[in-house]
Amino acid sequence: MSPFLQQAKALLAELVALPTVSAEGKALREGAAKVAEILEGLGLSAALHEGYGPPVVYAEGGVGERTLLFYNHYDVQPPDPLDLWETDPFTLVEREGAWYGRGTHDDKGEFLARVVALRLFKEKHGFLPRVKFVVEGEEEVGSPHLEAYVADKKDLLRAEAVVWESGGVDAKGRPYLYAGLKGIVALELRVRTAAFDLHSSYGAVVENPIYRLSKAISSLRDEEGRVLIPGFYDRVRPLTPLELEALSAIPNEAEELKATFGVRDFLGGARDLEFHQRLFAEPCLNVNGFHSGYGGPGTKTVLPAEAMAKLDFRLVPDQDPEEIPGLLRGHLEAQGIHDVEVVVLERGERPARSDLAHPFVRLVKEALEETFGEKAVLYPNMPGSGPMHPFLHHLKAPAVGLGVGYPGNRVHSPNEHLRIRDFERGTLALLRLLERFFGV
Repeated sequence: MSPFLQQAKALLAELVALPTVSAEGKALREGAAKVAEILEGLGLSAALHEGYGPPVVYAEGGVGERTLLFYNHYDVQPPDPLDLWETDPFTLVEREGAWYGRGTHDDKGEFLARVVALRLFKEKHGFLPRVKFVVEGEEEVGSPHLEAYVADKKDLLRAEAVVWESGGVDAKGRPYLYAGLKGIVALELRVRTAAFDLHSSYGAVVENPIYRLSKAISSLRDEEGRVLIPGFYDRVRPLTPLELEALSAIPNEAEELKATFGVRDFLGGARDLEFHQRLFAEPCLNVNGFHSGYGGPGTKTVLPAEAMAKLDFRLVPDQDPEEIPGLLRGHLEAQGIHDVEVVVLERGERPARSDLAHPFVRLVKEALEETFGEKAVLYPNMPGSGPMHPFLHHLKAPAVGLGVGYPGNRVHSPNEHLRIRDFERGTLALLRLLERFFGV
């Protein structure tokens, strides 16, 4: 293993050992301090900015007329269910060419790839280029304070371009980059039909909340996944010719993804351009979980008193996450479903998409292609969400993602891991981007 990989593994082990689960408020200050320590070890000046939830780590330094800003996060998802992990989620373990542990890819491994790329740049060229870092601790819970942070600190954060938190290779091993993210709003539907759980015999005369909630959920989309809420698609921005061209150029990897995910088929049998448009350029609704009644072994003849479902809407430009709950409530009322309560779980994130014609997009694509020796895949935006919109809006700079992952990383799942070969090639691509961006 090369020296820079050994160094990365040692630092990653330190970061993974900190259980920085933002949903539970764990070890966030310790995580921020460790990130600041790593950035100072690189030669940057780092500070913990308070007043925006967990500390936001800000760092800057280097020389040059141009500035590149890196966005990452140090918080991680909860490790549950623990019984499905093959090893301790907060102990870095290397096996079969990969590093295992919570956060190895999302996002501690990605953060370290940027640090290592800058160290390689400094060793090769004798100086550190002008860079800035914003590393937050709330990404996994929707970054509720980051928009205010970027708005307040926009002059401090000014840069010509932003390198977003992650990326990697697709199911066939081709490098990819993306220029945007979907927005999101997370909601909960609740219904109660009795003061307490009843004997199931009362099902003859007392309404079951599961039926009510099932009716509400089934009214929200059709069999192919299209959302049926009136007005939901009204703000969707038409794709530009360049965006359509990029979607058409994405290689078809539907069969590989089916095998990786273990699914029989995709909604509506989507393939080729339709598959890519639906995944990357159209909004969608997903039910995250449904909870009610008894689910243990054997039988319990009970009529539950309440039922609850969690769901999220993924949004595309120019949909407004603050508008969606009202549209949903109006739809349920129109369906005669007056007893289901709509609760917003967290502040939504706006969708974001950089201009694909910006020179920085081309620069990232060329750096990937030079490193990997093959054509890179450009996604107008990814199907996931993140707090990219404040950076595009307040800094007026493009944001592009590239990184060190692959579709099987098991992000947010047990046995999250990072393949060492992906980390190595992704880091070298970041190094090449730095060289191209700073003209060396």
